[in-house]
Amino acid sequence: MPSKSEMNRIRELIERKGGIIRERNSQLYTIRVRIPGGVLTPDMVLGIGRITRRLGMGSLHITTRQTVEIPHIEQNKIPSLLRSLEKIGIGIGAEHDEVVNITACPGNKRCKLANIGTDTILDNLDRAHFGKGMPIRVRIAVSACPNGCTSERLSEIGITGLRMPIRNQGKCTGCGTCANTCKENAIVTVNGRLTLDTEKCMECGMCIDSCPFQIIRGLGPYYMITVGGRRGRHPQLGRELIRVSSAEKAVEIVNRVVDWIRRNAYSGKNLTDQMDTMDFSQLQTKIIKEFGEPVADRTG
Repeated sequence: MPSKSEMNRIRELIERKGGIIRERNSQLYTIRVRIPGGVLTPDMVLGIGRITRRLGMGSLHITTRQTVEIPHIEQNKIPSLLRSLEKIGIGIGAEHDEVVNITACPGNKRCKLANIGTDTILDNLDRAHFGKGMPIRVRIAVSACPNGCTSERLSEIGITGLRMPIRNQGKCTGCGTCANTCKENAIVTVNGRLTLDTEKCMECGMCIDSCPFQIIRGLGPYYMITVGGRRGRHPQLGRELIRVSSAEKAVEIVNRVVDWIRRNAYSGKNLTDQMDTMDFSQLQTKIIKEFGEPVADRTG
């Protein structure tokens, strides 16, 4: 039988902090486990399988934020479940007003479209912020390119990896490969001469990689930080805060943004709806003054 202290902890996790979610049937709970970036070892997968099979669970749920949820657990079984998970190195997730599971795509170790590595950023941010109590729920997501597989710009804090194309008009053969590759129609060929529309360009880097003569150079990678994105019934992209050229700067800026939210946000209201009240422009001015870098000329 679970001890009184264990049950008190469970009630606290249900009510204020942690990934224990009361279901429609109020006698049952879903347990959200902590899996930063959705990365599991084979032993973790087998361990979760053994634990849930022992409890008689017929299925697991893979969430959109790269975690696993164990459904339909009776409250008196939760302590035993948590102890079993801890033995295989898996902790409880987050659900309430706190920094929830931080998501990230695989990055340039696997994805051919990636502009940046994501694992070091993920590890640093997870260690620093996961489960931190906040006035509101805060989602942090990292995407290695603007394809946005983790919906980072729809999160309260997002990091997007970018590469800026620099074209050399004098050496360009006008073959049009880059124009055919560009998904934004940002490169137009006129009489054998290519023109880049910088307003349309998303700095995904695909044209850089596609050039058969390696004439298009790429500056970067850059890390674009966005703040105030929102999912749900009224989705909205976050506002761009700054672009920097190192992962270390990106992590430090996110640290500053988390602290800004903790100190200034009001509970019960989406970050998107209180950015101006919190004086986002003042935060941006301070961040740019400390971390700002020269903007390159892309005209070639």
